[in-house]
Amino acid sequence: MSRIGKKPIPVPKGVDVQIGAGNVVTVKGAKGTLTQALPASMIITQHEQELVVERPSDGKEHRALHGLTRTLLSNMVVGVTDGYARVLEVLGVGYRAARERGNIVMFLGYSHPVRVVPPAGITFEVIERRAASEPQQVIVRGIDKQLVGEVASKIRALRPPEPYKGYGIKYQGERVRRKAGKAGKA
Repeated sequence: MSRIGKKPIPVPKGVDVQIGAGNVVTVKGAKGTLTQALPASMIITQHEQELVVERPSDGKEHRALHGLTRTLLSNMVVGVTDGYARVLEVLGVGYRAARERGNIVMFLGYSHPVRVVPPAGITFEVIERRAASEPQQVIVRGIDKQLVGEVASKIRALRPPEPYKGYGIKYQGERVRRKAGKAGKA
């Protein structure tokens, strides 16, 4: 039995879960509403204040979908209660970000500023540098974990960190493998 799949998902107070035909699950909470079609072969039941995901057989496909279905359902419950955030760090001479009416405008060493418009359900927050050597932070927030990660990945792809000085956009806590520069002649 799947260790992840067999764990029940606690449903906090104020969260409403509706399981429709074909395992279309709608989760409503304080932060919003999420709807997702989960694999139809999985058996999703609600007992009082917890959700349980069971598989119909021990076939290879059902074993693979068991933990996935439970994790997707858990992410929906956490998303509507707490939400998700991804922190990006902008580091480099002249590299900076600024908020402009919900969008962010990034100056990344190109000949033009790059404007990033958030999709529905995503908000941006920019935290200014306290010192010149510290990176500036851009926070991507939302209730859909997949969408938050996707938007953060697209922002990072605008200027990935380079290996010589580490300049660019990276995730908070990400380690950039550094290279030694040119060796001088002796």
